Amino acid sequence: MSKKPQIIFMPHANIQYSQLDPARRAWVCENCYRPLFELVRDGDYRIAFEASGRTLEVMHDEAPAVLDLLSGLIREGKIEPIGSPFIHVMLTNIPPEIGIDTLRHGLDAWEKYTGVRPETGWNPECGWAGWLPDAYLEAGFKSLVMDADSFFLSFPEIREATGLKYDVQGHSNKNHLFKIEEYIKDKPEFLRYLTNPSVAPNGLKMIFRSDCMANPMLWYLMGATEGMRKDPVSLDEIREMFLKWQPRIAKSGSFIMPYAEDAEYIGSSAYFYVKQFNQARFFEPEPASVNRFRELLDMAKEVGYELSTPAEVIRSAETVIENDLIENIENGVAWHGGTAKAWANTSYSRILDPVCRSIFDGVIALRKHLGNTPELEKAMKAVTSAYVSDSRWPPLPTSPGRFNVRETLDDLYLANRMLEEAMAKGGIAEKRAIYSAPLMLTQIKLIEQILMEQKYFGE
Repeated sequence: MSKKPQIIFMPHANIQYSQLDPARRAWVCENCYRPLFELVRDGDYRIAFEASGRTLEVMHDEAPAVLDLLSGLIREGKIEPIGSPFIHVMLTNIPPEIGIDTLRHGLDAWEKYTGVRPETGWNPECGWAGWLPDAYLEAGFKSLVMDADSFFLSFPEIREATGLKYDVQGHSNKNHLFKIEEYIKDKPEFLRYLTNPSVAPNGLKMIFRSDCMANPMLWYLMGATEGMRKDPVSLDEIREMFLKWQPRIAKSGSFIMPYAEDAEYIGSSAYFYVKQFNQARFFEPEPASVNRFRELLDMAKEVGYELSTPAEVIRSAETVIENDLIENIENGVAWHGGTAKAWANTSYSRILDPVCRSIFDGVIALRKHLGNTPELEKAMKAVTSAYVSDSRWPPLPTSPGRFNVRETLDDLYLANRMLEEAMAKGGIAEKRAIYSAPLMLTQIKLIEQILMEQKYFGE
């Protein structure tokens, strides 16, 4: 084990981001992912990097030189690739069969586009349900990055001490999660879950990330105040935060994972002004944030940390905690002290999800008669794409982009068309008791009319 405390930075990339116009996806690749990779290439740095399969696909199609940079850094051991679903879905809000399928598809994409199949997984938005550890293991992952805040809030004494409460209408307690840190800061029995790997009852290894350090670093990247102070978060404050955690790590474990945040905040404002201030400002250029991310890495090294990756801290750990307490994490919660069920309760989810489910049920029913034909496989991938989280988020008074919803509607049309073709090629077109593509077409047209007549945030 390293004598220095290890520290993990993991930017994660989602090219299907809410309010990111598809026409600007190449811009994000060039202005967010490229400078991040160049920074790692040109310095003495090691990080983890997560991307959905669709993000890698877009890099390949629209910014191949950026993908080449990433692939080279993986080969050099400077970046550990972190896998996730091919489509950025809220796994807890979709059928498990789709979840496992898109996890495998995500791993396939990493192997296709970089030549490497990740062993560590990321769960988008850290939405939680008890079936997820088995799903990641079945899909081929060895380990999973977990949300520590959801885990800690499963302890009644921490929930009571912090006063944090869950509600399906609440999607974030992010700016209040420091209360968790205040409670556990002198309690090694809790700190050890942040500073050591765990192993789930099924054998899946786990490491935990928390907003208690990520949130100040995000505000530092943006050069912004927290709305409650005059001056932005300073590098000196980041330094003090790093130093504060070192004795905690020394007493309880070997590492800390302070940064698992959106890669799009490196080079752009991404969703910052929407999320924090309800302002219709999306993906504005923030080139200074690239240098600020470099300063975060440099500061961590300067005060005595060793940059590491999830797989490395697991391999080098002297202690791996047997952890069946993950079974107490509340079904339907998510990261930032919020809930996955908040995503399921937006007006967009309530309109789109029943149609997605009907089409998925059609795939399952037709497979029983036809096997898994190419058309049914295309339908499965299309309905999975229709479940993308960011065509359903955020809730009022903001909204996804019209183009996010449009892509989901196009996916539903494609999935329904593939089911119709499967029935025709299988010689059962007349057996509409199994599935009726013509009737479903009218359903899709109806929700298209409802959704496209709405006004969207920022229009």
